[in-house]
Amino acid sequence: MKHKLIITFSVFLYAIVVPYLEINNTHVFNPDWTPHVRIHEVWQLITNSCIGILCLFLVWKKGKITISSVLSMIITGSFLIAFTLQDFYGGSMKYLDGSEKTLLGINIGIIGFGLAFILLVVSTLIHIKEVKANNNT
Repeated sequence: MKHKLIITFSVFLYAIVVPYLEINNTHVFNPDWTPHVRIHEVWQLITNSCIGILCLFLVWKKGKITISSVLSMIITGSFLIAFTLQDFYGGSMKYLDGSEKTLLGINIGIIGFGLAFILLVVSTLIHIKEVKANNNT
């Protein structure tokens, strides 16, 4: 059950919280963004949300913990990689006014996706170990 809840938590972050935070004038409806940038943003939001729905189906209906975890790690880990490489490609988590959503001075994306990624990795490793142990008995 704990594995399912960790996956559900991560899906909640990338399939619900992120669209909630980005479907507004700072992202999707940002008048300073080009239409090309906006289509990539909406595409990313829809893709991640659909993968999240698939993950929930896989984990809650099919009992597929590992594949659901891996898909969720790809989404959360990709954000962490993009954040790490932001100087290389000129990215930033700061808004046009220079502000940034932080908690205790740390970007909220790093906190949320970092926590989700770590929980997913640990949970997946534990799950794989449990499966192996059950197969050896």
